[in-house]
Amino acid sequence: MTIHHRISPAAAPGAEASLLRLATAGSVDDGKSTLVGRLLHDCQAVLADQLAAVERVSRERGLPAADLALLTDGLRAEREQGITIDVAYRYFATARRRFILADTPGHVQYTRNMVTGASTADLAVVLVDARNGVTEQTRRHIAVAALLRVPHMVVAVNKMDLVGHDESVFAAIADECTAYAARLGVPGAVSIPISALHGDNVVDPSASMDWYCGPTLLEHLEVVDADEEPFGFAARFPVQYVLRAQASGGFRDYRGYAGRLASGVLRRGDRVVVLPSGQHSSIAAIDRLGERDVDLAFAPQSVTLRLADDLDVSRGDVVAPSASPPRVTRELTATVCHLADRPLRAGDRVLLRQGTSSVRAIVHSLDARLDLQSLAADPSPPSLSANEIGQLTLRTAAPLAVDDYRFNRGTGSFLLVDEADGATLTAGMVGTLDGGVADHAD
Repeated sequence: MTIHHRISPAAAPGAEASLLRLATAGSVDDGKSTLVGRLLHDCQAVLADQLAAVERVSRERGLPAADLALLTDGLRAEREQGITIDVAYRYFATARRRFILADTPGHVQYTRNMVTGASTADLAVVLVDARNGVTEQTRRHIAVAALLRVPHMVVAVNKMDLVGHDESVFAAIADECTAYAARLGVPGAVSIPISALHGDNVVDPSASMDWYCGPTLLEHLEVVDADEEPFGFAARFPVQYVLRAQASGGFRDYRGYAGRLASGVLRRGDRVVVLPSGQHSSIAAIDRLGERDVDLAFAPQSVTLRLADDLDVSRGDVVAPSASPPRVTRELTATVCHLADRPLRAGDRVLLRQGTSSVRAIVHSLDARLDLQSLAADPSPPSLSANEIGQLTLRTAAPLAVDDYRFNRGTGSFLLVDEADGATLTAGMVGTLDGGVADHAD
């Protein structure tokens, strides 16, 4: 069990509050929406009219107090059923940090939404009902967070009030989750006992669990190191638009390539290669909104690059440093989470969307399926069903510039889409299960 001493640091004077993206996940009725509502309420991030509306609806339902889950369950279907079926994004801030929070569904059929919410997260909060312990859906959410390379994980053992605030119950769940996460390659998962309904250890310390000497959930969220250093990653610039303008007043025609840096830093004068064509040039200028000829750009800035040479560059191409380019290939081995109700089989023809590019592809083979209980990789499954995790090999109609997902989330992720109706079928991460989770199994 991971225990920390309580900490309450102050932000440096004049320092800009950093941003943390987090996603909640857990089984149905574990209390995700109530936890999010409690965070917003106790951080005083709820407008008076919002709170009044929640209190009114709660009274109409005969509840003794405001149901804070209603602050995030915004869809009418969710409010009627009392469950979360969509990804609800909320924004709030404290004196120390800004937060973007994705409240994701718990139902197994909505695992696809959890993938969406966690794909850009710096931290995953996995809730566990203290009465039920670790379920298969708990394991699935931990596995998905691990496969998506979410850097940090918190196991929030909720509803401790319903088990008498028993330390041994918390310790057993914390130990099981920590061990499971470690086998998936997520070391140092932090466990916190909470009661979202009553606010215990969410924002304020609990008077009912004096045996716990670690941080509250908010204290941990405020200090966890989630800042990615852009200078530590090779630059990847997927081209979104080609901008052209006619010359006037004797100036040269403007030709720039607009997009958002997926990772790293690009500087004026850098030698670059355009992939998949392999053409080389150098950066003549970098323009940002309202600024021209800036010295550098870093992820995730949106900029326009101007190159020193007139090259054939189009949407879907990737500009990268000549010294450290991604690999160009027409065959991918990837770890995937299948999201569609229709099973995925070898031989299926799909559309692969990666970055700003879309290419036709075929599922050449299904190589493995992950057993969530044992974490063993079952070889050569006949298909992948909805919410199953596995490994496959794809062959594409055109070459792609890719990195392994473990090294670059931006150019290592993709979606498989149905060619006929555009429905999302599968979320993929370039790389093998051995490079993701299977090698951590016992």
